[in-house]
Amino acid sequence: MAEATSDSGPDRGQEEPDGGREKGDGGAAADQLPAWAKALGWCGVAGLIYLLICAVSIISRGFAGLGSDAAHTMFAFAANPWVGLSVGVLGTVLIQSSTTTTAIAVTAVGSGALPIQGAIPIILGANVGTTVTTSLVALTFIGDRTEFRRALGASTVHDFYNWLALLIFFPVELIWHPLERISRALTDALYGTDWLPNPAHFNFIRAATAPVEHGVIHATSHISSTLGPLFTIVIGAVLILVAVRYLGVLLKLLMVGRARDVLIKAVGRNAYLAMASGMGVTVVTQSSTITTSVLVPFAGTGILTPAQVYPVVVGSNLGTTFTVVFAAFAGVGQDARIGLQAAFVHLVYNLFAIVVIYVIPLLRPVPLFCAENLARIASERRWVLAAYLGTVFIALPALVIVGVGVV
Repeated sequence: MAEATSDSGPDRGQEEPDGGREKGDGGAAADQLPAWAKALGWCGVAGLIYLLICAVSIISRGFAGLGSDAAHTMFAFAANPWVGLSVGVLGTVLIQSSTTTTAIAVTAVGSGALPIQGAIPIILGANVGTTVTTSLVALTFIGDRTEFRRALGASTVHDFYNWLALLIFFPVELIWHPLERISRALTDALYGTDWLPNPAHFNFIRAATAPVEHGVIHATSHISSTLGPLFTIVIGAVLILVAVRYLGVLLKLLMVGRARDVLIKAVGRNAYLAMASGMGVTVVTQSSTITTSVLVPFAGTGILTPAQVYPVVVGSNLGTTFTVVFAAFAGVGQDARIGLQAAFVHLVYNLFAIVVIYVIPLLRPVPLFCAENLARIASERRWVLAAYLGTVFIALPALVIVGVGVV
């Protein structure tokens, strides 16, 4: 697959700049912005990143304020790993951000409200739930059967890659717990060495977020001892959602056009360079959805193939983990170390998925084969896509939550 990507790359790379500008307005809009608007936009980006960090601290304080008994009761429904997995999938589909879902799980672990064993299925489920957005982007091509097939093939390769990773690692984790063990070892190594800084000493994050955090705590302190922390958690979750959403909007307006140019050229040269580009752009935009969605129009118009988009998707999966690892450093309380372990679970899981599914040639073609066949069937029978998305991402997780977690 790497050779196929490399062979078709140079010619496609030459076609991209004009075609890309015609199909997407992100780069053109960024070029037309005056200097003062760009400066104001980047100030907004900095403010939203600060808001995201504050929100994580606010949620952590909210969970800490609940007390251990109330917090554990709140997450008792997710104690079953299948329910936790379904919560991760459905929650991410509803709020359209795996970063938000994973950050909430990490801060819940860091505050002692959720055990690490309960957070792992939620994190793995969030990794899957985030893929639905890119599939919805492909619907913009539904008017043309050929373009729809191309776009859907490129977008659902993300779905099937993450489903395959889940199919492999979720049962393994239930039996042998490798993600829990390795993430604990990494956390212990990070805390126990003299040549690495101790995350517990990163007080500059706490100092920077203290004014906003204390303001929210003060605003909710007049409510009851149970409702106050609950309102604090809700406020923090809303702030995370707002920050992630508008951060993506601003970054897409300011730089995704340029990042898109880099990605298209990199995709045409080498699969692993494409993977690195996908990872890098996702770290900057803090959203794998932005990275993958930008490429769907190019696939729909035939400039890129699903095989060329595939390694970018793999890299974006890894890139999105760094935001959560960074957010874990904002955790407070005696269990903040466990919160960092939960963030490492996300990182280790995606690293393992790359090695097992993409680096080893045996499984590499599977997501691409499934995506292209679904796209072929759905282009002929449009209801197939609605049935796939509605069943896999909504109905099935909801049934598991109700049937196992509630009943």
